[in-house]
Amino acid sequence: MRAYCWKGTGVFLLAVALAVTAGVQAQEGYRLPSRDLVALVDAPSTPGVTLSPDKKWLLLSERPSLPSLEELSQPELRIAGMRINPRTNGRSRRRYSTGLQLKSVGRGDGPFPLKRLPSNARIENVSFSPDSRAISFTVTSGERIELWVADVASRSAHRLTEARLNAVFGSPCSWLSDSRSLVCRVIPAGRGAAPESSRVPEGPVLQESTGRRAPVRTYQDLLKSPDDEKLFEYYATAQVVRVSLDGSSKNLNQRGIFRRISPSPDGQRLLVETVHRPFSYLVPVFRFPYKVEVWDTGGRVIKEITDRPLADDVPISFGSVPTGPRSFGWRPDQPSTLYWTEAQDGGDAGKKADVRDKVFTLVAPFTGEPRPLITLALRYAGIQWASDDLALVHEFWWRSRKRRTWRVRSGQSGSEPELVFDYSTEDRYQNPGLPMMKQNEAGRFVLLTDHDGDAIFLRGQGASPQGNRPFLDEYILSKKKSVRIWRSEAPHYEWPVDIVDLKNALALTSRESVDEPANFFLRNLRSGELKQLTQFLHPTPQLKGAYKELIKYKRADGVDLSGTLYLPPGKKPSDGPFPVLMWAYPREFKDARSAGQVRRSPYRFTRIRPTSSLIYLAAGYAIFDDPIMPIIGEGEKEPNDTYVEQLVSSAKAAVDVLVERGIADRNRIAIAGHSYGAFMVANLLAHSDLFAAGVARSGAYNRTLTPFGFQAEQRTFWQAPEIYFRMSPFMHADKVNEPILLIHGEADNNSGTFPIQSRRYYHALKGHGAKARLVMLPHESHGYRARESVLHMLWETVAWLDKYVAKNQRASSDN
Repeated sequence: MRAYCWKGTGVFLLAVALAVTAGVQAQEGYRLPSRDLVALVDAPSTPGVTLSPDKKWLLLSERPSLPSLEELSQPELRIAGMRINPRTNGRSRRRYSTGLQLKSVGRGDGPFPLKRLPSNARIENVSFSPDSRAISFTVTSGERIELWVADVASRSAHRLTEARLNAVFGSPCSWLSDSRSLVCRVIPAGRGAAPESSRVPEGPVLQESTGRRAPVRTYQDLLKSPDDEKLFEYYATAQVVRVSLDGSSKNLNQRGIFRRISPSPDGQRLLVETVHRPFSYLVPVFRFPYKVEVWDTGGRVIKEITDRPLADDVPISFGSVPTGPRSFGWRPDQPSTLYWTEAQDGGDAGKKADVRDKVFTLVAPFTGEPRPLITLALRYAGIQWASDDLALVHEFWWRSRKRRTWRVRSGQSGSEPELVFDYSTEDRYQNPGLPMMKQNEAGRFVLLTDHDGDAIFLRGQGASPQGNRPFLDEYILSKKKSVRIWRSEAPHYEWPVDIVDLKNALALTSRESVDEPANFFLRNLRSGELKQLTQFLHPTPQLKGAYKELIKYKRADGVDLSGTLYLPPGKKPSDGPFPVLMWAYPREFKDARSAGQVRRSPYRFTRIRPTSSLIYLAAGYAIFDDPIMPIIGEGEKEPNDTYVEQLVSSAKAAVDVLVERGIADRNRIAIAGHSYGAFMVANLLAHSDLFAAGVARSGAYNRTLTPFGFQAEQRTFWQAPEIYFRMSPFMHADKVNEPILLIHGEADNNSGTFPIQSRRYYHALKGHGAKARLVMLPHESHGYRARESVLHMLWETVAWLDKYVAKNQRASSDN
C-alpha cells in the first residue's frame, strides 16, 4: 500500500490506520527469550571423538557454539543442487571444529592439544593416516581452504602446501596407503576472476521436452541460466595434485570437474569420476553426466570404465536407479580390484522383475571382461569385504521393507551365495545388527573377523518393549548362529563403538544415563571392568533431574504406541496437570505390529539442543516427545490412503493417555513439529480439535507443488489426486480454528519445503480469519543455525505457547 502525507495529523493517522487494516506488520527485529533459555542455547558443545586406525588414540574435536548471523550471511551461490561459498571455494554452512586434542586409549593420559594451530581456525575434514602417525585436516582462514598435517608423536601441526583447496564436493584430500602422501583437489593456478553475469541476456532460457517420460521430484538450488552454468564450471573445476608430507607436490592430468577421487588400496591407482556437459536445469549435480576412469598416480588414464549420460529420466518409484554401471568402489582387501553394480530391470522399481541388480568385479590391469559376483532379486544395498572367502552383499526392497544379506566366496569359482540374514527393516525387535569393521594396513575398512575367519561381530540398538539396549554379538558363519557377548544394562545406555583388542576382549564404548552425558570407556567384555577415558561434563546442569518416563498406550484400532514424557526439574506426574508441548513426526509402515515397537531408550542422556523440543522444559512446559504417529498400509494398501484418519487417531490416543494420567488437561496441549512434522501439525489443526495451538517449522502444506511424490508417497498427483488434496493442509485452511505459528528459513534448501509453502499457507489462513503468525528467518536453511535466529525462534515459540496454551482461559475444570 502506498501512503500519502498531506498537511494535518488527521490524514496521517488515517493513512496509518489504513495500513494496519491492510495487514502491514510492524517489524520488530530479533528478540531474546528468557535468560534460562539463552543459557541453554549458549551451553558448551560436547567434543566429537574419532578413534585412530591402530586403536591407540582418541582425537577430540572441539566444537563451537552456534554461529552468528554475520557468519551465516556470507556470500553464497545456490547452483547445481549445491551451496557454495565463492570466497573460499568450498561448501557454505559447514560445521567445523576450533581445536583438536589427542588422548591415549591404553594409558588413558591426556588430552593433549595439538600445537601450532592457527588462531581462529575453522577445522574440517579431519582424517588419520593409515598408519595412525599423522592427522590431516583442512583449515579455512579468510578466503582460503588449506591443507594442514599434524604429527601424532610430537602433537605439532603445520601447513603442508601453499595451494588453495577446492572443497566444492566435500573433503578435498584423501590419504594414499603409504601414509606419506595425499591426493587433493586444488584451485587451478592462474584461474582468473569469476565470470560475471550478463546484464543483457543473450537470449531466452530454453528447455524442451521431446516426448520422453522424465518425471523428477522437486529439488532446490538448481541451475537456471547459462550464467549459472559458467559459475558452476568455474567453482567446481579443480586440478588434481599429489602432495607429499615433505611439502612437495605434483599436478596430475588435466583440469576437470572431479566429484570423486579414490586411491586404490595399494596406492598405485586412482578411481576418478568426472562430471561433464550437458548440465541440467531439472536435476542436481549428482544426476549430471559423468565419466569413470582409472588413472595411475602420475595422472595417466589407464582405463575408461564408463561414461554415463544425464540421468534425468530415472523413474520416481522408490528403489529406482539409473541404468548402466553405478556404485563404484575399490575392494578394500585387494591391491587394485574394482567392483560396481548394474541394474537388470531398466532401473525401474515400478515394474516386475525377477532380477534387479548384478554386481561385477574387475582386476587390474583392467584388460579382461568384468566378472559377475552375484545376481540380486532385490536392489543392491552395499557390500562389505574381508577376503576371497568372505564378502557380505546386502540387498533391499522398499515396498516390502525386506533386507537380505548374502555371503559370497569370490575366490571359489562356481560357489553359490549363502543367505545369512533375511528380515524386515521395520521389525526392530528382530534386527540382527550390523557387522563391525576394522581398518587394514591400507587404511580401508574390512569386516572384523575372528582369527580363522569363521565369525563376524554384530552390534545393534537391541530394541525391545523396554526400550533400546545395545548389544554385541559374535555370529558364527558356519553355524549361522549368534552368540551374545555383551548387552547394555539399566540404568545406563551403552553403545559399543569399536573392538579395540579382540584377543583380550577390550571394547571402546560410549556410556550415558538420564543425567550423565555420554563419555567414552574401555570395557573388558569378559570381566566387565570399565576404564573411563573422557570426562565430559553435563552441559546443562540447570536441567539435571528432569523427570523422564517412557509411556506406552494403544490406538483405537489396537496398534501399540509409545512416547517419552519429560517434566521440568523438581516436577513429577502427580504435580499435574501441566501445559504440554507434544512434538512428533509421522512415519509410514507396512506392518502394524512393527509400527508399535518401542523406538527409544529410557536411559539415554537428556541432551538439550537449541532447536529440540526439550529446551521448552526451561519455560515450564511438560514435553511429550516423539509419540509414535504411525501411518500403516499393509499388503497392497498404501499408508497414505488413510493418512488423516490414522494421524488423528494416533494424536487422540496420545492426548487421552496424558489426560487420563492427570499430566495434562485437554485445553492446554500444543502440537509442534519440523518439516514433515510441521505438515502433521497443520493437518491435525485442520481435521481435529485436540489441541489448543500449533507450532509448525519449515513445512510443506500444498502437495500439488510436489506433484511427483513426497516423503514415502510414490504415486504422482495425476495418479492419486484425491490423496494429494486430502493430505494438503492448504486445501483445508478454512477448517483451522486454532492458533498456528509458522516458522520457515528464507533459504530452505530441502526438497519440497520451498519457503513459498509457508507464505502461501499463511495467506490462506489469514484469508479465512485464522489466528496465524508467519516468521521468515533470513539466511536460514531447512534447519536453523545462527544464534540470533535460534534465540528469536525460541522467543516466538514461548510467546505463542504462553498466550494460547499456558494461559488458555478455556482450560477444563473437570480435568
